This record gives sequence, C-alpha cells and structure tokens, in this order.
Amino acid sequence: MIKRPVHILLLLTLFLASGCSGLFFYPGRTLVKNPAIAGFDRRDVFFRTPDGVTLHGWLLQTPGKMRGTVVFFHGNAGNMSTHVNNVLWLVTGGYDLFIFDYRGYGQSGGSPTLAGVNIDGRATLAKALGLARPGPVIVLGQSLGGAIAVYAAAGVPDRGMLKAVVIDSAFSDYREIVRDKLSEFIVTRPFQYPASIFFNDDFSPVEWIKKINPVPVLLTHGTLDRVVPFRHGTELYGAALSPKEFWPAEGKGHIEAFTDKAMRERLLKYLEAL
Repeated sequence: MIKRPVHILLLLTLFLASGCSGLFFYPGRTLVKNPAIAGFDRRDVFFRTPDGVTLHGWLLQTPGKMRGTVVFFHGNAGNMSTHVNNVLWLVTGGYDLFIFDYRGYGQSGGSPTLAGVNIDGRATLAKALGLARPGPVIVLGQSLGGAIAVYAAAGVPDRGMLKAVVIDSAFSDYREIVRDKLSEFIVTRPFQYPASIFFNDDFSPVEWIKKINPVPVLLTHGTLDRVVPFRHGTELYGAALSPKEFWPAEGKGHIEAFTDKAMRERLLKYLEAL
C-alpha cells in the first residue's frame, strides 16, 4: 500500500528533474474582461523577440501629470489581464504602465521555458524604453516576474535609462526555490537536492542583481510569505550593490506588500525622491 504512491512520487520527481521548467509556469491564454481598466487610455503593443516570438503588451497612459513609465513583470500564473489590477494605482499616481505577457501567456506566441521568458524580459524592456514618453523609467517585478526583471535590467546597455528597479516577493535562486518546494512534503524531501541540480540556474537573480548597479534597487518581501520564503528577499538584498533598500512587509504574504496603502504611498515618495 505504501510502495505505489512512493514510486509515483519518485517518477514525478524524476520527471521534474529532467529539466521540465514547466514547474514554474501556469499560463492562461484567455484575457479576462476587466472593468477596472476600461477607463484608462490603453493601446495594444505587439513586438518580436530576437528568437522570433511575437509578444503582446498593453501601454496604459496616466490621466494626470506624467511622472515616468513603469515596466511591469507579472508573476507565473494567468496573464497580464489577471495581474494588471496589482499596479493600476501607479497609473492613477502619475505613471504610464507597460505590462506584457511572456511567451505562452495570453496573446503572446510560443511556449514558456526558463530561457525563453528571460529572452522575453530583455526584449520587452528594450521595447518599453523605445516606447516610453520622455521621463524616468522604472522596472517593477513580482514573484517570478521579479526574477525575470532582474535579468532584464542587468542587460540594459545604458543603465542611465533606468531610474530604479523594484522587486517584490522574488526568489533568489531557481534551484533553491525548487528545493524549498520539494522540502514541503516528507516523501519528496529526500529528492530536493538531486532534483534541483537539473534545473537551469543561469538566470538566477542572486547572480545578476549586482550587475544592475549603479541603478538603485528596492526590494520588498512579505514576512509571512508561504510561497517564496522571506529569506529569499534578504538573500537578494545581500547580493545587491548600493544604492539599495529593503522593505520588509510585516504580516504580509506573497505579493501583498503593495496591497497596503501606506506602502504604495511610500513607493511613490521613494520614486519622486530619486
């Protein structure tokens, strides 16, 4: 009675360990109707990556005085239509917003892989820098999007084009987060280290975040995050070079820091002061 489920779990772990990066991706193809964005000036943007994949994004323009442009990298589930509400407060706060879908998400072509979405991140940031109205450009990434955003920002040839990089609830290392997930269950715990070594670690933000310098880096992480443990945020902060700041979101879970009005206002003031 015990052997069968253990064998199934072992086979599943070996399948994941074969390099199946799908562990990180839960894309949704259908863009959901979202009344919250109906009142914004929004345009569709289609563009191609260096490896020939067509990506889809939205450019939303602020109705008020324009203070800059935020390029938003969303998390691993759904698509941009299910994540845009997380950042609409930035549009009402004076920032244009460029949000996009990785390959395999929404109306973007292709299928997601770790290498592919990181190509998407750099291609998107290059596109956004070309689209942005005159003014500062800020990169904001949440969860998996935070990891992709770090790699994208590190590849910008002219760092002077970025005003800040803001990373919320990101993991520090792809292999480490795989180990964290496998360690949650007693039957998969013994496989966490052998399984994790098969995952591509070339894009881990802990290795790339120092290359964002001298652009200011702001990290925030919920102290009660059960999806990406809080220590990942502190590890990224330790790896980043100054200027940098770390804002623990006390009592908050995964990507919940900016659900707090005081934290949103603090970010707006931080950006204005740079």
